[in-house]
Amino acid sequence: MEQVVKNAAVLAEALKQYGFDVLTGGTDNHLILLDLRNKGITGQELEDRLSNCNIITNKNAVPFDTQKKTITSGIRLGTPAVTSRGMVEDDMRTIASLIDMCASSSYESNFGVIKTRVQELCKKYPLYKEED
Repeated sequence: MEQVVKNAAVLAEALKQYGFDVLTGGTDNHLILLDLRNKGITGQELEDRLSNCNIITNKNAVPFDTQKKTITSGIRLGTPAVTSRGMVEDDMRTIASLIDMCASSSYESNFGVIKTRVQELCKKYPLYKEED
């Protein structure tokens, strides 16, 4: 659990460096809530883009959200799943970069690069190792 919290803190800080509005300024647990209004993208749009690249998140309402509950202005991220695969702080910085690429206006042109980098991470940290 210590690594889960460390990963969440690093991911939150890296996302802030990419200009994301991390609610409460960071995290002291396994969850991160991003307010996307300053990025010009809805929670639903980013959730869909990330899902297309095999990064699973949830759209989430944020305080004073003006979007419908089915759209939202935020997303919620968690680190337990990636940490259980063995990912560490440097990998969280990579994930933050990929999330930023998905939120950007150049998403379409970077889609292949993003998906490939996600696949490389998953290959580096497989869910299980096959027996020889």
